[in-house]
Amino acid sequence: MSVQTSPTAPSSVEWRITDQPVGYAEAVAEMEARAAAIHLGEAPELVWLLEHPPLYTAGTSARDEDLLTPDRFPVHRTGRGGQFTYHGPGQRVAYVMLDLKRRRQDVRCYVHALEEWVIATLAQFNVSGERREGRVGIWVSRTDRGTPEAEDKVGAIGVRIKRWVTLHGISLNVAPDLGHFDGIVPCGIAQHGVTSLEDLGLPVTMADADLALKETFEASFGPGCVMGLAEPA
Repeated sequence: MSVQTSPTAPSSVEWRITDQPVGYAEAVAEMEARAAAIHLGEAPELVWLLEHPPLYTAGTSARDEDLLTPDRFPVHRTGRGGQFTYHGPGQRVAYVMLDLKRRRQDVRCYVHALEEWVIATLAQFNVSGERREGRVGIWVSRTDRGTPEAEDKVGAIGVRIKRWVTLHGISLNVAPDLGHFDGIVPCGIAQHGVTSLEDLGLPVTMADADLALKETFEASFGPGCVMGLAEPA
């Protein structure tokens, strides 16, 4: 397994890219350990970009009836908010470990910043990502289907805050097997579908997506924005 790390000045956020699928339990253990170190001031904040092998995760609001094929992939019960979601190859997961005590202790503001980050990343590929009232995640209109109300989810968001350090984060569908979402009701929403950049006709590589995520991060979390680092006392 190859891991690339790099600091992102001037906010001192470390970036890590793992190029082989990481098991879910392993990733959660690493997140927990890193979050504890951040809380103690022993490690810098971290954005970890990775893929998982095919699996389903159940957030704290997950309903058992939304797991349609329980024997298809491993199912992990997790402490993040939200319902059932799918992770697998071709989907970029970004685990974000930030110290909100040094930024802004406002969970809604943090979630809004994650949404802005995904929307800005999609805009790098001329995709218009949008929020929807009462629905978590980022959505795209599918006018190509001939019905203006058709829309699909392209990015998911699930967060956990522990001692004001964030865990979990976002997932962006670059080119996953969309059929794997059929085993769940994604995020408890049955009336809408799931899409990816590939499904939208865009030949985006994972490296392209990573570059876009890096380039747009500072606008939502860097100096000068509402979630930027606070000035030292």
